[in-house]
Amino acid sequence: MLHPPQSSPYTHLSAHPKGLILVPRSCNARGLRTLYVLADPPLRPPQGPDVRLSKITIKIHDCVEASAWILRCKHLSPPPHLFANAQAEGACKCNGWKSPNPPPTPPRTDQQSNAVNLQDPCRSCSHTLGDHVTHLENVSEDEMNRLLGIVLDVEYLYTCVHKEEDADTKQVYFSLFKLLRKSILQMGKPMLEAHDNPPFERPSIEQGVNSFVQYKFSHLPSKERQTIVELAKMFLNQINYWQLETPSQRRQRGPNEDAAGYKANYTRWLCYCNVPQFCDSLPRYETTQIFGCTLLRSVFTVMRKQLLEQARQEKDKLPPEKRTLILTHFPKFLSMLEEEVYSHSSPIWSQEFLSMRVISKVYSTCKHSARSDFGRVGEKRKPSEPLPHEDAKRQRVVGDIPQELINEVMATIADPAAIPETNLLSAHSARDEAARLEERRGVIEFHVIGNSLNQKPNKSILMWLVGLQNVFSHQLPRMPKEYITRLVFDPKHKTLSLIKDGRVIGGICFRMFPSQGFTEIVFCAVTSNEQVKGYGTHLMNHLKEYHIKHDILNFLTYADEYAIGYFKKQGFSKDIKVPKAKYVGYIKDYEGATLMGCELNPSIPYTEFSVIIKKQKEIIKKLMERKQVQIRKVYPGLSCFKEGVRQIPIESIPGIRETGWKPMGKGQGKELKDPDQLYSTLKTILQHVKSHQNAWPFMEPVKKTEAPGYYQVIRFPMDLKTMSERLKSRYYATRKLFMADMQRIFTNCREYNPPESEYYKCANLLEKFFYTKLKDAGLLEK
Repeated sequence: MLHPPQSSPYTHLSAHPKGLILVPRSCNARGLRTLYVLADPPLRPPQGPDVRLSKITIKIHDCVEASAWILRCKHLSPPPHLFANAQAEGACKCNGWKSPNPPPTPPRTDQQSNAVNLQDPCRSCSHTLGDHVTHLENVSEDEMNRLLGIVLDVEYLYTCVHKEEDADTKQVYFSLFKLLRKSILQMGKPMLEAHDNPPFERPSIEQGVNSFVQYKFSHLPSKERQTIVELAKMFLNQINYWQLETPSQRRQRGPNEDAAGYKANYTRWLCYCNVPQFCDSLPRYETTQIFGCTLLRSVFTVMRKQLLEQARQEKDKLPPEKRTLILTHFPKFLSMLEEEVYSHSSPIWSQEFLSMRVISKVYSTCKHSARSDFGRVGEKRKPSEPLPHEDAKRQRVVGDIPQELINEVMATIADPAAIPETNLLSAHSARDEAARLEERRGVIEFHVIGNSLNQKPNKSILMWLVGLQNVFSHQLPRMPKEYITRLVFDPKHKTLSLIKDGRVIGGICFRMFPSQGFTEIVFCAVTSNEQVKGYGTHLMNHLKEYHIKHDILNFLTYADEYAIGYFKKQGFSKDIKVPKAKYVGYIKDYEGATLMGCELNPSIPYTEFSVIIKKQKEIIKKLMERKQVQIRKVYPGLSCFKEGVRQIPIESIPGIRETGWKPMGKGQGKELKDPDQLYSTLKTILQHVKSHQNAWPFMEPVKKTEAPGYYQVIRFPMDLKTMSERLKSRYYATRKLFMADMQRIFTNCREYNPPESEYYKCANLLEKFFYTKLKDAGLLEK
């Protein structure tokens, strides 16, 4: 763009392959703008009644004159076809399909849309529609799909630029926005211009953690070493989906030595790792593969603290074996890794160590998974590995059902001939039983399909997508048809389709957010004449198993008043387990609807869940029948009460032992019946406990300022001061109440604090001392 001096009557001069275009400063009264094209002959003359073309001699400025063609047209900017080949900055500023003044209400969906005519005027700039696409006439379909994909990313980055508050992040978003827009204008591939390209440091984080596992744990047996490998996978996966602090947030936490280096790594991380997660047109790299120890050292301390805090908050959602892995082994793993990360003499970051023979590769890249519960893998704790407080736990009670009987019943249940057929119309049959049988016979099929900009879909998929659009439009009349069509054919949405006799009869449209750890369910419907057959339940079960395979364990959806009942039956509730910060800005908000969520259990085979429940019921039924045979004998009623007897021992009742009743075990410690004696004994024990050297953490209630989030984790707090007040008010009527409160102190401490902490160790030692004092007082069997 050339800017002439102020004395010139023209606002700017635009360079063009076929000449020079001058735009005058003024516009005449009729709104005609004059363009002077210094070319001979000019470009292809435009068509239209409001366009005039003639040749004159013009004065540019001062004494400079030139022969030019004059073009007058009733537009506020040049006609697009003058710039179709060059796509220069002086081109039409029209936003294309976006109207600058959109209607307040969308058009009716039941009206038939007219076919597009390229001679029709554009609604934004009044040019003909054909003028906007002249430079795309010879572009292939694959190239057009690629450009449309970049357009989607440009739109999303435009939104990010306006919503982002951090200046450094906004600058990166804007730079990538300009890069992608330039790629569209030049019809090229986006290439990030940088001084250096990935990887930025060797060895990488992945190689360093792999070396750490070999360096510290290669001597362990294979099964124990595999546990460490799974912990390493878990840690590397967390880094790949970790949200780095912005440079400004890092500065607020305190002064740091290498602020410039962190800002450079943060910019690289945004461009190569974070933004490409939602912008497919940009190349994406894993954080652990292109960054090394420099980035890891700058984030490890904060990351370790937040990971352990998150583990404690989510421990109730984990299976027991994973809870042991995460709460016991993972903190120790991070502590050992921390020493090597910050040690400048550690061999795990040397190239010589990398050249050594590697037994097994630690981490395999998984681009489509994001875990909020610290992974899906783990080894069960061996019986020979006691927990620090295992001696305080009760011993496992072995059931009174012989193993031989269980095996015999299981053999009966496993025999299909022994299981009676369930009537599909029975009230006790599973909702999805009919659908499951139809699927086994091949009557119905389930397919996850979606539109694609990278590959051309086959005819069947396109027909199914059209069928899904019709089903959703018919079953969801409140939704605009155009809106349904846009989402069903959106490449970022997928649909689990239900196919019967080659046609679509239902489906669930959804969008996955792996980086956020949840999936949004957008539409769910089954055609009206195929309902009440269990298809809806079976559809949802297939969707759950599909997401478990992709390591996404949370569903979110907005349900109207007609759909709440269905989603409740599928395990959804209004108690949302996903943190609000994870889904705000991602999920689409619907007015008048209720947000519901569902948390998946990866251990449950959902499509066979009702079959498993059915077998369990049969097992219980068989066991009850066998027990009934044993206790079928009828004893005469008790007549001793007619003779004046007021009380008899329970074990003296005829047949009571045959029912499975057992007397209370002896030797569990005597209960003091005298309230004053009990009070005196408990007071003495409590004084000994409070005087112990390890009782200092438990003397008073935990303060919120000292332990943020404590009362969100611990629902029933207890301390020695509260116990003293309860003892003084004669609350402890039995020794069991006193023991329960004391045990709660130790349990709460171990639940909130990591095993390597000083508080955890104090709880174990004080607990051992407490039970010793109980035995000395005769309240517990020695």
